[in-house]
Amino acid sequence: MKVYNKKILASILFVLISTVCLAQVDNPPPPEIQDDTPPGLPIDGLTTLFVAIGAFYGVRKVIQNSNEH
Repeated sequence: MKVYNKKILASILFVLISTVCLAQVDNPPPPEIQDDTPPGLPIDGLTTLFVAIGAFYGVRKVIQNSNEH
């Protein structure tokens, strides 16, 4: 099988599997079981720290790459 045919087959399978995953329905629980708490966890201050570290790392890499050339 040629590489081109493998890429087409992989793309078709990816689209079909993604469609099947999106087609699944998540039914909500009955009204008597539902509570008023919001789902998930809140985003706290740790996110700001990770963004700052990522920005610092990115600026550092850009400066290092510009000094090499």
